[in-house]
Amino acid sequence: MTTPSPTALIADDEPHLAAYLHELLKKVWPALTVVAVARNGVEAAERIAALEPDLAFLDIKMPGLTGLEVAQGIEGRTRVVFVTAYDEFAVAAFEQQAVDYVLKPVTAERLARTVERLQRELAAANPVAANGTAGAAADDELADPRLAAVLRQLLASPRGAPALRYVRASQGEITHQVDVADVLFFHADDKYTCVRTASGEYLIRTTITELAAQLDPERFVQMHRSTIVNLDHLAGTRRDEMSRLYVRMRGHAGELPVSRAYVHLFKPM
Repeated sequence: MTTPSPTALIADDEPHLAAYLHELLKKVWPALTVVAVARNGVEAAERIAALEPDLAFLDIKMPGLTGLEVAQGIEGRTRVVFVTAYDEFAVAAFEQQAVDYVLKPVTAERLARTVERLQRELAAANPVAANGTAGAAADDELADPRLAAVLRQLLASPRGAPALRYVRASQGEITHQVDVADVLFFHADDKYTCVRTASGEYLIRTTITELAAQLDPERFVQMHRSTIVNLDHLAGTRRDEMSRLYVRMRGHAGELPVSRAYVHLFKPM
């Protein structure tokens, strides 16, 4: 049996740039199959979850969700390559953590170097089994701590900025001043963000990304594209039969799924 050809998704809100990258990939990596081209971040997240391609080439600035936010929510084995216009801070973070990226305008030479590296890493992560099919990596190996580190760095609060202490949140027609120390978790829900405490649920219009930049990173951890938890209220963790990780919070009956990019943050707990 032959080894399945690698697959990829391209996400860019500029169709001509997505098409150009597709054509370049055909030239430098003929064996690669592009299974989807997404026009925005929301579509990219949905297609990645449904198709689980080996690779996702994500433009950083997209409507709906940015490439960084899409990367935060990836649950499967998909490896991310960021495609971005020059950003000194972002590029420095990518290089420090050895995260794959290509700069716009994309050139064949630069893309070829990225492809060589990706081919080596995919081969190491998925060795060919004796029967000729790709071997499956253990679930814990799917999480990429380098990606998690660079996402935390890029979305972290500015150095020296004071951490958020209260949020003005609505419950029905009443607005409350909620102490963030009482918050179990924040969860993005359509146009609003849910603020969950042991005593109730409130709504704010602040996005998860904006909250992550204002909260104390020693206490609040973003464990999913749409969820930030308060470690002070962490009750425990559980793995299901598929080895997916869930956390339990004191004062909350349900469980919250942990994105694989952040699983390593909960291993010591």
